Formats: sequence, C-alpha cells, structure tokens
Amino acid sequence: MNFSGKYQVQSQENFEAFMKAVGLPDELIEKGKDVKSVSEIVQNGKHFKITMTTGTKVMVNEFTLGEECEMQSPSGEKFLATVQMEGDKLVTIFKEKGVKSVTELHGDTLIHTMTLGDIVYKRTSKRI
Repeated sequence: MNFSGKYQVQSQENFEAFMKAVGLPDELIEKGKDVKSVSEIVQNGKHFKITMTTGTKVMVNEFTLGEECEMQSPSGEKFLATVQMEGDKLVTIFKEKGVKSVTELHGDTLIHTMTLGDIVYKRTSKRI
C-alpha cells in the first residue's frame, strides 16, 4: 500500500477534547478547530515524509518504518516515536503522552485516529 498523495481534511470528531487532553493551549485549539489542513505524504519504500500545512504553519515529519525517530507535534513539542506498519495501517505509540495513532487509507480517503485514554480523535481527509 502506498500512502503518497495530498489530502485535505474534510471532517474531525472530538478535536477540542483531544487537543485539550494532550495539553494544547485553548487559543491554538480555537484557531485550529475549523482549519482544513492539507497533508502531503511522500512514501519511498519504508521511508515517509509528511508535510502538514495548517493556515500559514507548516510542519514536516520524516520517518522510516520500524526505526525510532524524532517527531514534532502541532504545538511544536518534539518527541521520540517508532512507526510500524500493521497490515495496511501506520501505527505509532507516543510513549511520553500515552497516545496511539493509527493512519489508514481507503481509496482516496485517509483516516487518522488518535486515542488517549477514552478520548478518540478522528480526522477524515480526501485526496486532492
């Protein structure tokens, strides 16, 4: 499965509750809740480069499946993570925050689900 492409957010569920739970300041939550960010994924074998553009803010994360890497959160915080491919899903556990991230591609629809305790944030994006 190749995730390469550009995707624009179409809908979000539990954005505010999840971002508050991970410690994002209220002003950033307010700014980000209605923005239709665009993610560009470039996959070259096991190596991924993900560029997320939200308004004027651009965040880039690169990783190779199975290798620990440094990533950046939307708040600018840096942390270590290892991304695994489980079936056709990209799965990451962020140990410091206790967050599980699952990204899956269904045709032209990219579904990104993040779970912290009992809070589940789901973002659905379409290929553009």
